[in-house]
Amino acid sequence: MGLLDKLSGWLGLRKKEVNVLCLGLDNSGKTTIINQLKPSNTQAQEIVPTIGFNIEKFKSSSLSFTVFDMSGQSRYRNLWEHYYKESHAIIFVIDSGDKLRMVVAKEELDTLLKHEDIRSKKMPVLFFANKMDLRDAMSSVRVSQMLSLENIKDKPWHICASDAIKGEGLQEGLDWLQDHIKTMKT
Repeated sequence: MGLLDKLSGWLGLRKKEVNVLCLGLDNSGKTTIINQLKPSNTQAQEIVPTIGFNIEKFKSSSLSFTVFDMSGQSRYRNLWEHYYKESHAIIFVIDSGDKLRMVVAKEELDTLLKHEDIRSKKMPVLFFANKMDLRDAMSSVRVSQMLSLENIKDKPWHICASDAIKGEGLQEGLDWLQDHIKTMKT
């Protein structure tokens, strides 16, 4: 297999392996989003709150993803930084119906972006303004304003409105993320 591996690498046939952090406050829908991105035959039927972190692997047409689904509970957020150095991209999930905790989400995002292992990288950041199906959900534009995303000048970023339970908006986000990861220098 060694020769075939080398040959497929030279020809660009092997899928590029990428590590993606999936972050956000607890109950924002991170695990549900990752579950929806996996092939249907490997999706979990029941989603439970993440304690610590989960690791999920799935493939797209051109990339092989290892996604670190990090718990958003306050007592586990300090674990996030241990995974920054080896990551190639970030998915940050926001509960667009949780106006009260939007300030906390912004604080966590600001802390993340200021960390030395993230600040120095040009890694893409994909935001999912999740739970758009809720009656009082804020639009992705409003979420973007509340998080001051326009101030992110040193990284490519994109925000997608999503409904993780139905899978809406997820493919758009994944397509954007793939395009930006493929153009990154590694």
